[in-house]
Amino acid sequence: MAELYLEDFAVCQRFLSATHAMDAEQIKAFASRFDPQPFHTDEVAAGATFFHGLAASGWHTAAITMSLLVKSGMPIAGGLIGAGCELSWPRPTRPDDVLQVESEVLAVAPSRSKPERGMITLKSETRNQKGEAVQIMTSKMLVWKKPL
Repeated sequence: MAELYLEDFAVCQRFLSATHAMDAEQIKAFASRFDPQPFHTDEVAAGATFFHGLAASGWHTAAITMSLLVKSGMPIAGGLIGAGCELSWPRPTRPDDVLQVESEVLAVAPSRSKPERGMITLKSETRNQKGEAVQIMTSKMLVWKKPL
């Protein structure tokens, strides 16, 4: 996939990532290290929680989203450089979910003070195999202009 520069982006443009298959082992391994709560680490204990079963940490879903965007969803020249985001998890990611990210460009804005770059606003929905959103992220990304 060719790298994209600011001039290559347009409002309403969409990008679709590859997929990532989740399983209980991934969920528990991530959570054991970074978010060790029973609903992420123990299938039996998780049954008696708000989630009524094992659920991935939202931060795990966010990390997979980032991986999918970097590897297959958004080939921004110079890398994906975030400048802030709003993040929500409308439903949990479960074992056996297959995740995919669809991103839409909401805005493209050249910088007034830095002529070599600009910002795009991007809405990225991470969905499971049923098409249900498990994460919604609206982010601002720094994007370079094409070199002269």
